[in-house]
Amino acid sequence: MTDRQQVGEWIDAYERAWRTSGVEPLPALFTDDASYRQGPYHPPVVGLAAIGEMWEAERAGADEAFTMSYDLVAVDGDTAVVRVEVNYGDPVPQEFLDLWIMRFAADGRCCHFEEWPYWPDATTFEPD
Repeated sequence: MTDRQQVGEWIDAYERAWRTSGVEPLPALFTDDASYRQGPYHPPVVGLAAIGEMWEAERAGADEAFTMSYDLVAVDGDTAVVRVEVNYGDPVPQEFLDLWIMRFAADGRCCHFEEWPYWPDATTFEPD
């Protein structure tokens, strides 16, 4: 069972990990066989090594300027839904809203992560 406090702590750890060089924090966040979808129609990235490669490819670096805030929408059993707002840059040239759907293993690590990102004046981010 997952509760709101555990989900909030996990999201805070996710943000700290995004701001940290390398992928060392990922095993504390994701199970070994976790799946991570960057959009509802994207194929899942499966396993810690693959998530780490995607993680490094997607971010500009640990010193990337951004702010992130979130509202926890729902927690039901092992599943949580969160609305996330991210503003990149200083000043902010890029912003987006995102829904995260997460399922957690008994040890509190995420075993399924799915994003539904939206940008201003766009529908969704589509895979290349």
